[in-house]
Amino acid sequence: MRYLYVTLLCLLATASLKAQSDTAAVKHAVDKLFTAMHNSDSATLKECFSPNAVFQTISSENGKTEVKNVSVARFAEVIGKTPKGDADERITYGAIHIDAALASVWTPYRYYYQGQFHHCGVNVFQLVKLNGKWKIQYVIDTRRKDACVEEEKAGQ
Repeated sequence: MRYLYVTLLCLLATASLKAQSDTAAVKHAVDKLFTAMHNSDSATLKECFSPNAVFQTISSENGKTEVKNVSVARFAEVIGKTPKGDADERITYGAIHIDAALASVWTPYRYYYQGQFHHCGVNVFQLVKLNGKWKIQYVIDTRRKDACVEEEKAGQ
């Protein structure tokens, strides 16, 4: 019976370590995207995404909400033309869920351009593990300015 408890404890510890390493790897994949943005590195930015990734943003204008598609290639092109250090998206990690080769990540953020607060929102990432590496398959974000004023003042 003692061996059963020891074996069970080892299995639980192994599962816990695996979950921690998967979570760290998923965070690393997301962090790599924001580092590439900050460094205006379009090549590294493209590497963060799967070959058929979907990139969308939710916008609300005049009371109408729309979902806009942005190609990863276009996003990388814009970032590549941005002076290094001008694009600074500061995220915090919310929920991270992982099941086998699928991960879901929620990251509230504040975006600064040329050192000035620009807007805030939330990114939602869906990642897939391809050839042993986590890649962004889908990202959708919100962007707002009005609701961020108080958040920004509190953050200073």
